Amino acid sequence: MSDRLDKKIKERYTKYVLPSIKEARYRKNSETKYYDYQISEEARTIGQGKKYLLKTYGCQGNLADSEKLAGILESMGYTVTDNDELADIIIFNTCAIRENAEMRVFGELGRIKGLKKKNPHLILGICGCMTQEEVTTETLRKKFPHVDLIFGTHNIAMLAEYIVDIAKTNYEKGVVEVFSVEGDIYEGLPQVRDHKYRAWVNIMYGCDEFCTYCIVPYTRGKERSRKPADIIKEVEKLASEGYVEVTLLGQNVNAYGKDLEGYNYTFANLLKDLQKTSIKRIRFTTSHPRDLDDATIEVMASGGNIMPSLHLPVQSGSNQILKKMNRKYTKEEYLDKIQKLKTLIPGISITTDIIVAFPGETEEDFLETIDLVNKVEFEGAYTFIYSPREGTPAAKYENPLTPQMKKQRLLTLNKTINSYFLKGNKRFESQVLEVLVEGPSKNNDQMLCGYSPHNKLVNFEGPIELVGQIVKVKIIKAYTWHLLGELC
Repeated sequence: MSDRLDKKIKERYTKYVLPSIKEARYRKNSETKYYDYQISEEARTIGQGKKYLLKTYGCQGNLADSEKLAGILESMGYTVTDNDELADIIIFNTCAIRENAEMRVFGELGRIKGLKKKNPHLILGICGCMTQEEVTTETLRKKFPHVDLIFGTHNIAMLAEYIVDIAKTNYEKGVVEVFSVEGDIYEGLPQVRDHKYRAWVNIMYGCDEFCTYCIVPYTRGKERSRKPADIIKEVEKLASEGYVEVTLLGQNVNAYGKDLEGYNYTFANLLKDLQKTSIKRIRFTTSHPRDLDDATIEVMASGGNIMPSLHLPVQSGSNQILKKMNRKYTKEEYLDKIQKLKTLIPGISITTDIIVAFPGETEEDFLETIDLVNKVEFEGAYTFIYSPREGTPAAKYENPLTPQMKKQRLLTLNKTINSYFLKGNKRFESQVLEVLVEGPSKNNDQMLCGYSPHNKLVNFEGPIELVGQIVKVKIIKAYTWHLLGELC
């Protein structure tokens, strides 16, 4: 326990482990341990008659984590609610990629402070990437003492134990436990899927890339791959339960298997094995350009249940900026892989991530990014103004760009990308596409919506009974953000 803790904090929490993201920089590789998840008998009934509410921020990885958190809570007897006034436990699963995401969470924690006065037995919890940052955990315990439970990305499997610990104190003491060393892999965690026909499937955790702007290697730990048999088993089980599509998740899926000693098994091998399963559609994210190899491209080109779309973050089109970002590839190498993809997988839809106004980015560097966008013709992108994250090398870089310059570059980039988004959609006009029907359209409940193999949103009229099926839809009009079609 830290000597810096004052008496009040010592009395507030039954456990207190303070993380240090600095440890991640110097950690040594250690063998990942694999466990089958079990919940104690004491925890199984503690939530009976009580309700939980989960608020999730960030990437697909966080969404998948929240499904596991929900699974654990429901295995304890809790039932879900979307009303924080009715909740007996509220957990914020957070993101640390950008500052505005953190500010939203702090705002929410302040807003619900009054709920504790109304319900002293209410448990307020926070987990995810924010809590892995030492400075954030310090802020939480000092400015938000009404938060009862703080835990990290590496100890999600401990949730039931933490709730039991809090209950034993009659909800008067909380728990702060954030492991600074990455956790082991737990198989069999209960999971409440957020969708009936599409499912997230984690294939690995963590990241070893250490891009200079990114906090993820410090918050998610080193790369740890699940065993192939466990992944294949999960996908087959999902197919047997009626799921149509899976998305394989990892901070860098292309690095899958590199840490599996004695396997000699790569991401391409995993895709080949998953092609043999009965799942109808396979997608994956996120890919790192450096690790996207020819073997993976060739498996994608063989088709089958692997969809012809790829999210391949480039971040910048300038070699100077890519080097400062520690991305470990050049613009030319990235374009070479794009050419291979387009040659072997004609019509593939490629999307990306791009950061503008990175420290040191000149006008010439920015124009190199625009040039790359024009060469690739991305059919969509997540674009951002650089946001410094404390604890990363880039946070110390000087950045003379004014807010107006940063904003203008983002607007220019988005205008360019959106033109290719529309161009990419227009190629499907008059074509018949296979669409996985998800349900009523958000903007018009008289229409159905779903996604094509190229991950294009398609709206069309049809009976609600089609939800969960793959149907043929003829595209009659293309727009920037969606396709309009009619049922064949």
